[in-house]
Amino acid sequence: MKKLLSTMVMGMVALSSMAVTPLWLRDVQISPDGQQIVFCYKGDIYKVKTSGGTAVQLTTQDSYECNPVWSPDGKQIAFASDREGNFDLYVMPAEGGAAKQLTNNSSAETPWVYSPDGKFVYFSAAIQDPAESAMFPSARLTELYRVPATGGKSTMVLASPAEMISFSRDGNTMIYQDQKGMEDQWRKHHTSSVTRD
Repeated sequence: MKKLLSTMVMGMVALSSMAVTPLWLRDVQISPDGQQIVFCYKGDIYKVKTSGGTAVQLTTQDSYECNPVWSPDGKQIAFASDREGNFDLYVMPAEGGAAKQLTNNSSAETPWVYSPDGKFVYFSAAIQDPAESAMFPSARLTELYRVPATGGKSTMVLASPAEMISFSRDGNTMIYQDQKGMEDQWRKHHTSSVTRD
C-alpha cells in the first residue's frame, strides 16, 4: 500500500510539473513600418519591438482580448474582446490606453484587417445570412462585414465566409481564405471538398 501511495504521489508531482502555462503567443501581427509586433498572450494584448526587448502589456481587463490588427498608419489597434459577454470589436491607440467599442452584435466578431485608407475594420461574424444564400446556416460559417474605424453601423461585404483578409495597396483587390464547411483547420494534409482555398 505504501508503495502504491508513493507511486501515486510521484506521478501527481510529475503531472503538476508538466502543467506549466505554455509560452506560446497567438495572433501575432507586425506593424506596417515593421518596427513593432502585437500579440495575444493569456487573454491580453502585448506589444514588443521587432528587435526584441521587454513586451509592454496594452490591455489589463479581466476579459479575454485577441486578434489584434494594426491600422495602416500604425497608430491604432483593433481587437476582439469579450468585455460585454461575447466578442465585440474595440479599437485603442497603439501606445495603449482606453479602448472604444466599435460593435455590439450578439454574435462573436473576429477582426481581420483595416481598409487600406484606414477608414474601416473588416471582420467576420455570423450575424445574418442573406435570404437568397444557398449556404448551410451555421454560426461556424460566418459572413464578412466592415464597420467604420470610428464606430457606427456595420455593413455586409460578403455573404460567404472569408478569413485571413488582405488588400492590395490601392484597395481595389482583396485576397482571402474561404471556409466552405466544417473543416478542422488543425488537421494536417486535409484534402476534401471543404478544404479552405
